[in-house]
Amino acid sequence: MNLKEILTVSTILFAVIDVIGSIPAILAVRTKVGTIHPEKATLVSLLIMVVFLFVGQNILDFLGVDVASFAIAGSLVLFFLALEMILGIKLYKDELPETASVVPIAFPLIAGTGTMTTLLSLRSAYNVETILVGIFLNIILVYLVLKNLGFLEKILGPGGINIVRKVFGIILLAIAIKLFRQNVHI
Repeated sequence: MNLKEILTVSTILFAVIDVIGSIPAILAVRTKVGTIHPEKATLVSLLIMVVFLFVGQNILDFLGVDVASFAIAGSLVLFFLALEMILGIKLYKDELPETASVVPIAFPLIAGTGTMTTLLSLRSAYNVETILVGIFLNIILVYLVLKNLGFLEKILGPGGINIVRKVFGIILLAIAIKLFRQNVHI
């Protein structure tokens, strides 16, 4: 493990998880259900990511899909997620349950399909230990954001949240193109 790889993996996961950009959705869930439990949401997110990091490869093997093909598919998912962030459109539509606070936040907002795809895509370029460190660093940040949601809402305001989302959208778009180029073997 080296520091540069840890920072790269952490940044990629930070852009995909997009906990700052998810603040509006998290606030909407809080408004609907009343209370968000940061500890539970963080723990469930961590569990989903770690389990998928290890079991995801087995699922691919079972289906007969190689990591490069999954990485290319993942790069396309990331590409569309980046477009959503940059253009402010919603390509993937889901409904948040009215009665749950942990599940809609842990999945799909934090450890959703983009995060899972990214984890398996990262396995084609980085070792598992580096990815685990990146996951843990991001989970700490997720916890801090969820714990201080009201404070962040006041500081960033709607304009600040929108700017952060657009900046990370562009970074995510570049990452998607890089993953695509690294795994296409023509």
